[in-house]
Amino acid sequence: MLISRYERMIARRYLLPGRSEAFIAVVAGFSLVAVMLGVAALIVVMSVMNGFRAELFDKITGLNGHAVVQGYGGQLRNWRDIVAQAKATPGVTSATPLIEQPLFASLGGRVEFAQVRGMRVEDIRNNPTLKGKEVLGSLARLQPGQEQVAIGSRLAEKLGATIGSKITIINPAGSSTPFGTMFRTVSYTVTAIFEVGVYDFDQIFVIMPIEDAQTLLLLGDAVSMVEIDTVDPDRVQQIIAPLNDKVQGVGQITDWRQMNRELFEALAVDRIVSFTILSIILVVASFNIVSSLIMLVRSKTRDIAVLRTMGATRGGLMRIFVTVGTTIGGLGVAAGTVLGFLFITFRAQVVQLIGLVTGQQIWDPSMRFLTELPAKTDPFETIGICVMALLFAFLATLYPAWKAASTDPVQVLRYE
Repeated sequence: MLISRYERMIARRYLLPGRSEAFIAVVAGFSLVAVMLGVAALIVVMSVMNGFRAELFDKITGLNGHAVVQGYGGQLRNWRDIVAQAKATPGVTSATPLIEQPLFASLGGRVEFAQVRGMRVEDIRNNPTLKGKEVLGSLARLQPGQEQVAIGSRLAEKLGATIGSKITIINPAGSSTPFGTMFRTVSYTVTAIFEVGVYDFDQIFVIMPIEDAQTLLLLGDAVSMVEIDTVDPDRVQQIIAPLNDKVQGVGQITDWRQMNRELFEALAVDRIVSFTILSIILVVASFNIVSSLIMLVRSKTRDIAVLRTMGATRGGLMRIFVTVGTTIGGLGVAAGTVLGFLFITFRAQVVQLIGLVTGQQIWDPSMRFLTELPAKTDPFETIGICVMALLFAFLATLYPAWKAASTDPVQVLRYE
């Protein structure tokens, strides 16, 4: 929108009204603050939602892959052939044999549920979700046949375990005796304690070399599943489609969407609802802009009439008031963007501060899955939020600007 020099001058004067019009300035200030808070809230919430989904996706697929081939009866005897066929499939980046079984872990009279996972030593060391996540000890110390394990940090807290502790893994499917089935118990030395950042994983996982897991579960040379990673997780179904016929009768393929459908669908719905509700703040801010401009038009009626008699056009007056309103909105958008990024940058400190003030734990890992508040800002989404806020501010100026342009100078100045 092109605006002339004198129109810019008048718009600047109207943005900074005099002392007699201080109330209008206060209302305009509230409008700016409302836009700022709305933009900041949208940027923060959408970034947190994006970060939450991205972190969950990375952690879940990092440990469970983009898809898994699960054997019927929990066993894959020909897993080497399946691994070879998977690696030969275009689009598949890796195929990893796994053993996973829910069992129990015990130490010093404490018994906790544990998800025992057996992996090849090289896969444990190179897994991106586990690599570098040791709290104590080192995953590199795990060796087959040495009865060594790595456990999650939350499980270690529950058991009271540390490096060098001897924990007992209890397998209910033990050997049969005349007196019934005897539980199979094996003691392992804790050589590493890790924290991947997902509460549910950190409180149950016990990782050991795959050979030791086969011995513990009496599987022989079998594994439970083969984990598959692809170049594009969003196209995982199309990429692994050629494997369906090859594993038919032996096992079934399940991708990450099927394994976590309810969780990611709930996140998508929550994201849409949060965006819709927080957008109402921008609508309210737009009404504030309308109110402040209507008050400004009413207080400047005589000035508008004088400008009309001096040759100002209706279009020029509309541009003046549209400029005033969009400037308020633009300043609010700029301030809201800065505030939003400051909140995202220092989100951990903000959460701690709120917790200290309220006396409540704002971010409970047991309820939120992740141990820390995540955030991932999408530049295009941020630009979209700013454009939407500016559009609302622009639309809010149209009616007051039209009212100003419709002022009849004859009626206003008749008795002057």
